[in-house]
Amino acid sequence: MSIEFSSRMRDVAPYPQAATYAFGGDLVKLASNETPWPPHPDVLEAIKAHVGDLNRYPDPGGTALRKALAQRYDYAPERIALGNGSCDILLGVAQAMLEPGAEIVYAWPSFSMYPHLAAMTGARAVTVPLDDAGRHDLEAMLREITVATRICLICNPNNPTATALPLDQIADFVDQVPRHVLVVIDEAYVEFNLLQDPDDSLELLKKNTNVVLLRTFSKVYGLCGLRVGYALASDTFRDAVDRIRQPFSVNALALAAATEALRHQDEVARRVERIAIERVHVESELAERGLATTEGQANFSWVAVEDEAAVLAGLEERGVIVRGGAALGDPGHIRVTYGTRPENDAFLAAIDAVIQRA
Repeated sequence: MSIEFSSRMRDVAPYPQAATYAFGGDLVKLASNETPWPPHPDVLEAIKAHVGDLNRYPDPGGTALRKALAQRYDYAPERIALGNGSCDILLGVAQAMLEPGAEIVYAWPSFSMYPHLAAMTGARAVTVPLDDAGRHDLEAMLREITVATRICLICNPNNPTATALPLDQIADFVDQVPRHVLVVIDEAYVEFNLLQDPDDSLELLKKNTNVVLLRTFSKVYGLCGLRVGYALASDTFRDAVDRIRQPFSVNALALAAATEALRHQDEVARRVERIAIERVHVESELAERGLATTEGQANFSWVAVEDEAAVLAGLEERGVIVRGGAALGDPGHIRVTYGTRPENDAFLAAIDAVIQRA
C-alpha cells in the first residue's frame, strides 16, 4: 500500500518553470522577468556584512526592513507584511481567508500562482477573460463578485500580457466592490509602469480598508535570488498573514539586502529609464517584423506568434530562452523579458532566423 495525498494536492498544478535552468552553456536568458543588472554595490556590501551571522535566526518581524518601508511610503510599519517573495504573502492570505464554499475572482491569463490559491484551499476560482487588448475587464470582474467572494486579484501591470490599467479605473472599480471582499492589487512591476507614479496607488489605501498593495524586491531591485516581497495593507491583514505562515520566512541576507536597496531610489530610477528604452527598442523592432505586441508597461513584451512551439524551439537552438504562452494560459504567444541591449539584439537576430526558416 502506498501513501495517499489529499485530493486538493492533486488539484494544484506544478508552477510552470522556465526552460532556462535545463540548458547549459552561454545563454540569453529572457524567460523569467528578471532585471539584467546585479544589485547595487552597497546592497552587495550589506549582504557580505551579514554573512558572518548566519548561525543566528533572522529577525522574525523584519523590524529594520518594515521601518525602512514605512519611511519610504510614509506608512505605519505595523501595516506592512513581509514574505519570502510576494508569492509567500499570496499563499498566506489564501490560507487565512479561503475555504470550501468561498470564491476568489481574478483575470486570466494572469500570474501563474493565482490558480494555486483556490486549489490549495478548496475554494472556487472564478476566472474572467482579459479584453481584446490583453487588459483586465473590470466590469466583467465586478459582475462575478458575489456574497461568497472573499478575494479579488488585480495584477497591474499584468503578467504575462504586460498591460496596465489607469489608476482611476482601478479606483472606480474598488469603490464598487462590496466591503467584505479583499482587493489585492499585485504590483510586482509597478515601477516600470509609466502610466502612473508608483506612489499614486497608495491613495487607494487611505480610502479603502479592504485594499492590499502587493510588491516585490525581485524585479526592479534585482533581488530575485533572495526572495523578498511585501504588502501594504491593514494591521489585521499583516497579523493574519503572519499567523498562517512559517516563522523566519524572510532570511537574514534578504532582509539586509532589501533594507539597503530602499536607500538607492536613484538607482531604481536609472533602471526604469533603461528598461523603458529597451522596451521601445524591442517593440519597435518587433513591429517592423510584423509581430504584434500588447501595449506593455512592464519589463517584458507579450508577442503574438503563429507557431509558438516552432518559435520556442528555434530560439532555443540559437541559445535564446523565452517563455511560451501555452504554459502561461494563452497559446500563440511568447513572453520576452528585456535584457541588456546585446541580449535584446541577440533575441531579435534569433527571431529573424526563425522567421526566415519558416
